[in-house]
Amino acid sequence: MNPELRAPAELSGKLITPDDTRYGEYRSTYTTVGSPAVVAVPVTTSDVATALLMARERGLPLAVRSGGHGLAGSGTNHGGLVIDLRRLNKVTVLDRRKRLVRVEAGARWAQVAEALSPHGLAISSGDHGNVGVGGLATGGGVGWLVRYFGLTVDRVRAVDVVLTDGSVVRADAFNEPDLLWVMRGAGAGAGVAVAFEFEAIELRNVGYAQLIARVDPAGQVLQRLDAALKDAPRELTTALMLSSQGSVTSAFITAVVATDNEQVIRRAIEPLLGIGDVALQQAVIAPYTSLVPRQHMHSNVGQMRSSSTNGLITDITPAAAHAIVGVASGPAPVLIQIRSLGGAVTDTDPADTAFPHRHQRSLVIASSFPPYDHEALGKAWEPVAEHTEGAYVNFESNPTKSAFDQTYPGTVGSRVTELWKRYDPEGILRPGA
Repeated sequence: MNPELRAPAELSGKLITPDDTRYGEYRSTYTTVGSPAVVAVPVTTSDVATALLMARERGLPLAVRSGGHGLAGSGTNHGGLVIDLRRLNKVTVLDRRKRLVRVEAGARWAQVAEALSPHGLAISSGDHGNVGVGGLATGGGVGWLVRYFGLTVDRVRAVDVVLTDGSVVRADAFNEPDLLWVMRGAGAGAGVAVAFEFEAIELRNVGYAQLIARVDPAGQVLQRLDAALKDAPRELTTALMLSSQGSVTSAFITAVVATDNEQVIRRAIEPLLGIGDVALQQAVIAPYTSLVPRQHMHSNVGQMRSSSTNGLITDITPAAAHAIVGVASGPAPVLIQIRSLGGAVTDTDPADTAFPHRHQRSLVIASSFPPYDHEALGKAWEPVAEHTEGAYVNFESNPTKSAFDQTYPGTVGSRVTELWKRYDPEGILRPGA
């Protein structure tokens, strides 16, 4: 180990450097290959504090990773220190009657679903079992249950946070309410979340359907889907991926209905069959755990290098639909996904969390892959960007000032900035701050 990086005694055996055989398993996220000088793998909250102080005292660039996908790529760096929380992954039911659950930030959602299933509980989480709890629960949380139970941050009741001065703070409605506010949507710039208390939901089984639809160049099928979702029961949440082969563009739609009631499932899915040339490939009732299974928990070694950007849309207008299809079928190899919002997301006042986007009903995500970089993606994205209003931090791999303003507009951005400076005055968690 480089003498300058010699471990504090508390981190003995918990630091991984490039000469360690484990380095290849810890250096990267799913989308981004990093080359950090050292990766700290804490097993206690005290270890997290020590690692933070180590980065601060030695002037090392800092990245924090909760163990999962990390699509934005912010969970690694070059030449700095990465705090990898994967060993802080305990899930505890604190009060079954109140559905209060404590989840450590390094858990992945497959582990959470598996642990809560015997209790008949679930937490509105991401759409892949490999997604880490910490990143999702501090950024927003758009997943399979979002239209019925809201964003992940909407279910956070308390957060244990390590600040950059090494202090440990519990943020809840009565203690440090400002810190709780910023941790629910903009937490990455305020502190390191090590554990969350969630109000879980009663859920065991869900309706699950996969459909494929032919997409016309004008994108009318996207408009019809948008209209169907506007009138759909809240139990229904969808995710759509566009794929073009030659002159043919197809929409692969996954629909999840947050109930095991067959009548509700049928009522939710049947309108989707009327949006165009649609084939129903599968429709089942399945345990929620099957949507985020343990099999998803692969290593993250930069195997899907990509850049991502996104935007929120209230109504998919004819112009917006045409632009979305144009990007998906255009010359640049851009993958387009559309996640449904609305429903319970609108129940939370926009001022209550640092995720203020409550009226928009669709999240459109664009990803590109080498050799196309973020600059090329940005150029391809421009026709869609004209129709967006707001963005989601967890799908933005180029965190510019413009991206910040889209994610945290107006007074929300001012408050986020003020609180980041209050809780992290040196900008340790914000490279370039």
